[in-house]
Amino acid sequence: MEVKNVEKREKNTAAITVEVSREEFDKALNEAYKKNKSSITVPGFRKGKAPRKIVERMYGESIFYEEAINDIIPDAYVFAIKEKELKVVAQPMIENADVTDDKSLSLVIVAALYPEVTLGEYKGIEAVRNEIIVDAYEVDAEIEALRNRNSSLVTCDREAKYGDIVVIDYEGFLDGVPFEGGKGEKHSLEIGSNSFIPGFETQCIGAKADEEREINVVFPENYNAEELRGKAAVFKIKVHEVREKLLPELDDEFAKDVSEYDTLEEYRQSIHDNILNRKTEAVKNDFLDAVLSKIVDNMTVELPDAMVGERTERMISDYAQRLSNQGMSLDMYLELFKIEPATFENSTRITAERQLKSELALMKISELEGIEVTQEDKEAEYEKLAKTYGVDAESVKTFFDEEVLAESILMNKTADFVIENAVPMPEPEEEAPEQEPSGEGNSEPETDEAETNEAETKPEQE
Repeated sequence: MEVKNVEKREKNTAAITVEVSREEFDKALNEAYKKNKSSITVPGFRKGKAPRKIVERMYGESIFYEEAINDIIPDAYVFAIKEKELKVVAQPMIENADVTDDKSLSLVIVAALYPEVTLGEYKGIEAVRNEIIVDAYEVDAEIEALRNRNSSLVTCDREAKYGDIVVIDYEGFLDGVPFEGGKGEKHSLEIGSNSFIPGFETQCIGAKADEEREINVVFPENYNAEELRGKAAVFKIKVHEVREKLLPELDDEFAKDVSEYDTLEEYRQSIHDNILNRKTEAVKNDFLDAVLSKIVDNMTVELPDAMVGERTERMISDYAQRLSNQGMSLDMYLELFKIEPATFENSTRITAERQLKSELALMKISELEGIEVTQEDKEAEYEKLAKTYGVDAESVKTFFDEEVLAESILMNKTADFVIENAVPMPEPEEEAPEQEPSGEGNSEPETDEAETNEAETKPEQE
């Protein structure tokens, strides 16, 4: 096997010509024959017993070419990139495969080469870094959500009010005719959850057990079922039960039940700290993205199409998998949100290009600044992962590829370097709208407040 030529092409690609000797190709042909001979029938021979030369004479000498070539290509590719010390990305493409007159094999393999990166300025980059504030209402909201998750339900003999759960049978009608999918029995509906069509839940307020009533709604214009969009409908409901949600008392006992803390104050502080940590991480990532965006704008790099295509496919595949985990296919998602597949793919490709450029910028910075991953860095990351997954560090080492882990650590260390050498700027203050000077007789507002509120809350007419 010999590399005859490496032709550099545009967009960091190279056409590598590899010549496979007659002996090597013949060996591959013989292996292909051995794998397939049991299924080959030749008159005068038991099935699978015909010699290779007889098979080739009967079916043509190229009968085993395709399989032999496919078997040779991976070895030829690995040999070529090692021989010429090429740094490649993405999967190669076979441009040509010719069997010569002397029965040797000539391959032309198109490889995507690791792009050359030329950086502009990457230190002293100015970018907005948002202020981090944790408000008391954010802590209260998390506690209330937890109280709701730990609530109990009791059946009550009274009219339903906001926050209650009503157990109902319902059936929907369009112009007096039932429509498909509009019927349900013994459905538990929380009034105020906004899980039903707008207007449905509020019309359940005041209902009692064993009561029947009609509810008038208009389906939203963006409703999932296209045939129902904008249509006025009547739902006939029967109330079986009204249930009240009883929330646990907000005290030290509650904190002990739902957390590792002994007092409510300690628990509140832990929630505050968790929110602060999440916001700090989010602000850090936003700041890094803003700085990297400017670094990428200042850099010069030409990405191979294969590199971008491979990343795009991976991103689409990952997104489809996440949707699948939620019980939805990618096609269903695109149809639901009226997104053309080509538009989605193009948008993902743009994101992939930006992502790759950011990664290449970080790799180049790590090279220029001599940032390296030490064994101590790896051990610290193993310990961190072990704590996250609740296992020992040695077990973690069997699950994570060391090379992949090292690359991730290098990216994080370089990202920290970029952040430390950037200049955080405060958020720009919003300019107050200019006020027109008011004179005598202009003190009344243009619209009466009561009229404004009435206009905002008045339901649409059918």
